[in-house]
Amino acid sequence: MGCKSALKKGTDPSQIDRAYRRWRIRLLYTLIVGYAAFYLVRQNMQIAVPLMLKDFGCTRTQVGWVFSVFPLVYGVGKFVSGAVCDRVNVRYYMSIGLFLAALCSVLIGLAPPIASGCGALFRTALSPLPLIAVLYSLNGLFQSTGWPPIARLMTNWFSPKQLGMYWGVVNMSHQIGSGIILIGGAWLGQHFGWRSIFFVPAAVCVLISLFLLKNLCDTPESEGLPPLALYENSGQGRELKGEEAVRISLKEIFLRHILPNRALWLVCMANFFLYVVRMGFFNWAPTFLQEARGSTPIASSFQSAFFEISGIFAGIFAGYISDRWAGGRRNAVCTVFMALLILSLFIFWLAPCGQQLVDSILLIVIGFFVYGPQSLAGIAGAEFGSGRAAATANGLTGFFGYMGAIFSGFGVGLIIDNFGWNQAIFFYICCAAASLFFFSLNWSRTAQSGSRK
Repeated sequence: MGCKSALKKGTDPSQIDRAYRRWRIRLLYTLIVGYAAFYLVRQNMQIAVPLMLKDFGCTRTQVGWVFSVFPLVYGVGKFVSGAVCDRVNVRYYMSIGLFLAALCSVLIGLAPPIASGCGALFRTALSPLPLIAVLYSLNGLFQSTGWPPIARLMTNWFSPKQLGMYWGVVNMSHQIGSGIILIGGAWLGQHFGWRSIFFVPAAVCVLISLFLLKNLCDTPESEGLPPLALYENSGQGRELKGEEAVRISLKEIFLRHILPNRALWLVCMANFFLYVVRMGFFNWAPTFLQEARGSTPIASSFQSAFFEISGIFAGIFAGYISDRWAGGRRNAVCTVFMALLILSLFIFWLAPCGQQLVDSILLIVIGFFVYGPQSLAGIAGAEFGSGRAAATANGLTGFFGYMGAIFSGFGVGLIIDNFGWNQAIFFYICCAAASLFFFSLNWSRTAQSGSRK
């Protein structure tokens, strides 16, 4: 199962070119399939919630706490994973993480009989919801092993002039996985009950974890290739030489590349508010469409899938224009996208009920303007951290994003229960405006300038 290219010193440059091209193609399709799989055992919870609300008789605020505990664990885990990923072989790290996330999905499906069995020991009735919250949080810990390896692999195999577009290509794995589980999960739940929404995707993910183990690699050097900086003379504007090619300590990563990096911290704050909007739709769209707009369970799942699928084009488009037209100024493109997102949210807020076609079109538009900045924020974070601390910087950006996502769980659930759905949409508009503000402060920064400020 090794993945050595066996290229030795003095190899013909054309062979190196072919090897780089081969590995880049292999990494792109492997990472797309692999990260899409993470979503199969992650967003299945959102599909199951309307059925679980009926089965367990719980409130939206209680379910919102389940949604909020997950991003707390996931955000911390993503930050830790980023620091770990800069120091380990990501091939094993990502593969094992997906396998363990699939295991958690199986246990969530078994939560009611487990809770019932535990209750019988104490001769009392136990709700499965607390157990589900614990298992979903544990799932969040293993989910956090998914994206930091991608950040490290992409920045080690693709130069800054290519990174925007190809990051967008890999980023569409979010939407592929979400679209599959939103549609397939709704069908499973309707025909086989909510537990099948956890069991079937888990079985698929076990197989994909083996696929990752076989197909992934680590750095170009691990494949007998020269480092990317030497191969393309890019390296964030300079060559990587001598002792700099050796992995540095965590202390050096934080003191030299993270803590003094103002541009990175601004991206983190922008991502915090962006994720309130992104995860608000991610978590609540099916329930909102059924309760506030009169959609059926199947229709709401398809409409929610439109929100996700539009992100496929958004990530690629945003990455392309940031590479080709904006000169690598990712935050400038994000600022424009956020302004258009605010306008789209206002229209969605004022749209009449019972118009499923209008809702579907607006969700496509909103998804496009959410996932463009979501993709570019990840690139900017990795670039501002430099090639040597890319996973750590990306993990920190993700940590702030998922701290924001906490408010899209219990916070939005609380708003809905006490004030209604319209006020929840207005809350998203305010958060989008805050995100625009922080992105705009980085308007002119690129990978070269941002990593030094």
